[in-house]
Amino acid sequence: MDILTGKLIMIALFILIIHSIETLAYAVRLSGARVKLLASALSLFNVMVMFSRLANMMQQPFTGSLTDTAPKENTLAFVEQQFRVLIGAASLGTLVGILLLPTFVAIFSRAIIHLSEERGSIPALFKKGFSIEYFKRGIKHIRLPSFSYLKGISWRDIPLKLFIVNVVITAIYTIGVLSALYAALLVPERSNTAVMSSGLINGIATMLLIIFIDPKISILADDVINQRGSYLSLKRASMMMMGSRLLGTCLAQLLFIPGAKYIAWFTQYMT
Repeated sequence: MDILTGKLIMIALFILIIHSIETLAYAVRLSGARVKLLASALSLFNVMVMFSRLANMMQQPFTGSLTDTAPKENTLAFVEQQFRVLIGAASLGTLVGILLLPTFVAIFSRAIIHLSEERGSIPALFKKGFSIEYFKRGIKHIRLPSFSYLKGISWRDIPLKLFIVNVVITAIYTIGVLSALYAALLVPERSNTAVMSSGLINGIATMLLIIFIDPKISILADDVINQRGSYLSLKRASMMMMGSRLLGTCLAQLLFIPGAKYIAWFTQYMT
């Protein structure tokens, strides 16, 4: 049976979009600090997050169905290969988000200003943004990735502890659902328990992000707006978090099977 099915490719595209948007979340504060409208930036980005969450909701049932339609022979190996493709899509999506950073900051900064001019009306912003005139303007702001964008950034200034924490949290978040689904195949008698545990895993990972990562980046953005810090420091931190996120999705390949085995083992204490 062919591993790369049409369904798998569709799910991989959804995951690529989701991780691209979540990676660009680190750039939102760059845009907000640049135009000194951080609250408006976060508000506008919530619209993008809504589409990301919608894509996530759409792909989850299809991802679950991969285990239902797997062949009866060599089921574990087949599903493992398909799930590793999906983890690879998460890495690719993160890389796409990193490459889009210069373009995103340029276009998103102008979108924030236009949102302010429209007094917070998202429909009016979309109406203006999708006009031919503004579409042509947007094309002019497309920036190709360049090493010059890293000018002034010294990787020696990276806080190692924060970098490692984000790598681990991202890895756990990336494999949460996939490891739980795989664990259901390892312990079919407790399959429902294993699958439902994915919500707990992702919930904990999200809480850790909110507690340890987001506040530190937000403080840097506030310092830039209040002229207590430099835009370069915020840019450095954002690039660092994007890089650690990419490494986290790569680490997910290593943690995928051990994570599934841990979930399978832990389910015995939930029944």
